[in-house]
Amino acid sequence: MNQISRKKRRLSLTGKIFAVTVLLLVIGAIGFGCVKGLTAIGWSGGVVSDDTIYLGTQEGRLVAFNLTDESRLSAEKISAGSSGGGLFGCIPAGGGCAGGAGVAIYGTPYFTDELVYIAGYNGKVYAYNKENLATRWVYPREGYLEPIVGGVVVSDGRLYFGGSDGYVYALDAETGDFLWEADTRSEDYKRDKIWATPAIADGTMYIGSTNKVFYAFNTADGSRKWVFPTEGAVTATPLVVDGTVYIGSHDRYLYALNAADGTLKWKFMAENWFWAKPLLHDGKIYAACLDGKVYVLDAATGSKLNEFDLEEPLASDPVMHDDNVIFCTREGAIYSINTAQNSLRQLAVIDEGKVEINGPLAIHDGVIYIHTSDLLLRRVNAETGAILSSLVLSFGE
Repeated sequence: MNQISRKKRRLSLTGKIFAVTVLLLVIGAIGFGCVKGLTAIGWSGGVVSDDTIYLGTQEGRLVAFNLTDESRLSAEKISAGSSGGGLFGCIPAGGGCAGGAGVAIYGTPYFTDELVYIAGYNGKVYAYNKENLATRWVYPREGYLEPIVGGVVVSDGRLYFGGSDGYVYALDAETGDFLWEADTRSEDYKRDKIWATPAIADGTMYIGSTNKVFYAFNTADGSRKWVFPTEGAVTATPLVVDGTVYIGSHDRYLYALNAADGTLKWKFMAENWFWAKPLLHDGKIYAACLDGKVYVLDAATGSKLNEFDLEEPLASDPVMHDDNVIFCTREGAIYSINTAQNSLRQLAVIDEGKVEINGPLAIHDGVIYIHTSDLLLRRVNAETGAILSSLVLSFGE
């Protein structure tokens, strides 16, 4: 395929993403009821603890695989409740909105020594025992919040998340008891949906909203520390390192902000939205963009040091393996950037054009784990690019 053809293909794909996301925004503005002919999906990433990987499936379950013997554990399927359809919660399907469809899980699980947590699109947060995935607690115990798209984060015994109602929440991580909530609305900014996963650092919760504003809240009581307005929705997970917050927006900018007061250090414009969380290595930011490029920026100044054109949109958070930053396109092509040699190579291609990959990558013991849209957890050797056997997420229901 020549360069012009590849460019046209990439622009066509980014156009499709734009159209789909606009449709999701419209559906979300109308309401959260299930749309006829649609069924639930999700793109949870995986997290690894003690040779076990945990992730949320498109059937609405928390699943754990022992990576030593590949045995599988599963929590009970999450019930849809009153908020289980519409917006991100549905995609086209042949059978309409079946009552048995699972709740979409978009956020990656979070674990502590004893518990693992997920949030569902039905507007509930769940805590499970790590050893057997028995339910420890559910919040709220009665009723439902509006859909939760982002993941949860635990810090100093508290669990934090944002909701489609435009509020951010803090719970007791051990009991699920409510601690506080904070409204993103003010005289200057309207309240809108929060689809992002927060980051916690030095007593501050950082999170973006579709109202085009990025927020910093005090983790102790939810009081607002500062806001930073952008020109687009902010759905990416922030990266907070050494007093700097790096965050991408749908306005095509990647921003570096002072963590203490939200003042701008620098900003960099790409050709499309930043959806993925950036990665910092050796003083350089590696930022995947929906324009199909990975931008390598000086972390201190934001000046562009290099760019790599992967020719297809990038929505997944990358991972590190030794000196290599590993990316996966939405179409299933996996690439490795050697940071020492400043070189790019393609590791593997997973059923290109037949699957869709939006969730974060995971890596453990040199194996990359990719949650694909066909209810499989794909595995690729991070060194050789060899495609290993997949782990089956579906329970055939």
